[in-house]
Amino acid sequence: MDLNQFIENFADLFEETDPDTIKATTQFKDIEEWSSLVALSVIAMVDEEYDVEFRGDDIRNSNTIEDLYNIVSSRIE
Repeated sequence: MDLNQFIENFADLFEETDPDTIKATTQFKDIEEWSSLVALSVIAMVDEEYDVEFRGDDIRNSNTIEDLYNIVSSRIE
């Protein structure tokens, strides 16, 4: 699993946000377009792309995209 690919997959979930502004250190909850619907999309993306169970608590307990990546990568078998 690659951090840059994860960031690209994450950025694809946003329609109005410039993907070039989304980095590993981005505080994803500060993205103007962030919503509970996008959070659900993140959970679905992680399940589909990485076959990893990901929960709302994982998102609530994370601040940056790299935090999310670290959780997902720790659960890949």
